Parts: sequence; C-alpha cells; structure tokens
Amino acid sequence: MKEQCIRLNNATFYAYHGVLTNEQVSGGKFEVDVEMFGDFSVASQSDHLKDTVDYEKIYQAIKEMVLGRRFYLIESLGARIADSLIEKFSLLDRVVVRVRKHTPQVGGVVEFVEFETEKSRSDGKAPGGRS
Repeated sequence: MKEQCIRLNNATFYAYHGVLTNEQVSGGKFEVDVEMFGDFSVASQSDHLKDTVDYEKIYQAIKEMVLGRRFYLIESLGARIADSLIEKFSLLDRVVVRVRKHTPQVGGVVEFVEFETEKSRSDGKAPGGRS
C-alpha cells in the first residue's frame, strides 16, 4: 500500500519560548504544521473515526506540548511534538513537524524562523529510554 498522509496546518499559539528574557516574559506567536504518515486505508473504506487519527486529539497533543512547558529552542519544541505524536498515536508510522516562531529577535526584520524535524516509529526509543 502506498503511504498516505494527513496534514494539520497552522495550529497557532501564543507562547513563551525563547532564549532571551524578553521572549520568555512577553511571548510571541508560534505556528505548528504536522504531516502524519501511515496506512489510513481502513478509514478510507469504513468512514469511521475509530479507524483513523482524531484531528482534535492530535491538536490537543500539540497544544499540550506548546503551552505546557517553556522551551529555549524551537528545535527542542519540534522534536518533543514529534516524539509525543509517535508515542501517543499507534496508527502513525512517521511524522514531519514544522514549528514557526514569528518576529524572532535577530537584530533585523524577519517574518519568522522555522524548524523542521521528522520522526519515524522505527526511530523510537527502546525500553528504558535508550534509542
């Protein structure tokens, strides 16, 4: 079966991630895109939510990661989102996560910086937390 993909785009949050104290106090706009790969053929045929990933639950998992803790780096945030989705949703074989931080403090005008990471179920951690 050919790999299938579900995308959740532009989940937007106001959060307090960053290295600088100003970023941690004032906060800023963050956006998250997720591409979720797996075999969704059963859902395609059955038309039942129980046979696929529930978008609301995906969104809630992302929201928990973005708002539940502060990160210095969007690299850490993106990696944690990817790990969380692979761990919580057994139907997902692979995820691609993009995190955008708007108006980063870089000493000039930049709309956003973006980090992208990919995680496969086969990259998962072995029991005991080791890869």
